[in-house]
Amino acid sequence: MDGDPAVEPELDTFSLLLPLPYRVAIILVLGVWAWALNLHYLSILKIDVAGLIRYANRTTTNGPSYHLRTYHLATLLSIPLIISLLLFWTVTHGQASLVLVWDILPQSYLFLLAVFFILPLQRFSKAGRHRFLSTLKRVSIGGLAKAEDGKFGDILLADVLTSYAKVLGDLFVSGCMLLSSKYSSTAKPDRGCGGAYLVPIIISVPSLIRLRQCLIEFARGRGAMKVPGGSGASGWGWQHLANALKYSSAFPVIILSALQRGYDPNKLGMSEAGLFRLWLFFVFLNSFYSFYWDVAKDWDLTMFSSAQERNNPEHPWGLRRRTHFHAKEMYYGAIIIDLLLRCTWSLKLSPHLDHFNDLEGGIFAMEFLEVLRRWMWIFFRVETEWVRTNRGPAPDDILLGDFDRNKIDYD
Repeated sequence: MDGDPAVEPELDTFSLLLPLPYRVAIILVLGVWAWALNLHYLSILKIDVAGLIRYANRTTTNGPSYHLRTYHLATLLSIPLIISLLLFWTVTHGQASLVLVWDILPQSYLFLLAVFFILPLQRFSKAGRHRFLSTLKRVSIGGLAKAEDGKFGDILLADVLTSYAKVLGDLFVSGCMLLSSKYSSTAKPDRGCGGAYLVPIIISVPSLIRLRQCLIEFARGRGAMKVPGGSGASGWGWQHLANALKYSSAFPVIILSALQRGYDPNKLGMSEAGLFRLWLFFVFLNSFYSFYWDVAKDWDLTMFSSAQERNNPEHPWGLRRRTHFHAKEMYYGAIIIDLLLRCTWSLKLSPHLDHFNDLEGGIFAMEFLEVLRRWMWIFFRVETEWVRTNRGPAPDDILLGDFDRNKIDYD
């Protein structure tokens, strides 16, 4: 198990079983399976996800459904991953020296994964992969499509990237170690590879992307208000600045985490305990601000609204009048799970679990749980968007900025 004193200084037992490149690959493929499950369940509820994200390839009704195509893609990605893992375990026998030598196996799979998404193979969800790559290219520089061109899809993908921030950091570490003459990429991860602050910068990029998107939305909203007859309401655009502030709150957490890993009292002029307390303040702020936004803004629930709205007899306590998931327990369960998974950092406050996040197995578990949280979040975010689209957006909606309020019925 992790923490075994005989192997921890070099390779812990977990890393002998799942070296860093395989952990990255597993979570990337997991994301494809998760999206397939999102599409499948939402299609059962008659929610047109393709319509919401303006997916253009909707020319046939005879072919397989979108979720079946995605399951097919996920299966095609999983088969070589399983084969690669089984071969790796067979040739290494859990021996550290062999694990270090055979790093070519997991790296070959990562290369195959990248090639698979790039190659224009018609039978393997070509249109879907092309849409994903074109959207990724646009959002990677903080771009944002207009509402009619798939803005909701851009925002979904950019939010997913924030949940994959640490995975992207590990992907860079894996590649950096592969290219370095000092390491094997299956050795104990050196998260200082490339410099002490390069990995934190990479982890910050998804939040920077969403921050820029929020500022674009703010500029569009303010611009629309200045046009005679334009849509918008007084003060409405400031919601985007509040959302931008949420993403900005991640940067102090990332910076302070990096400073804690490379703590040097001679350079910082602050005690380690003081640095930890400062980190604790910002991580608390980021977690609960994000949790509030998930519930009140992304899911349009009334839990944090006024008592009159929260206790409205026309809907269950803390929810909303129109819901597409029929069981209210689903919403309450999602709220509780979201809160718990937003606060996994609290393990550091336990005297027995404070080092869990420093173990490779613990880091992988935290990355897995964040992807799981985002998977759950997508169900409710898409359901909310479907309700807004079919019933009209909420009066303070922060996404559908390109609508004409005179045409909306709020009954």
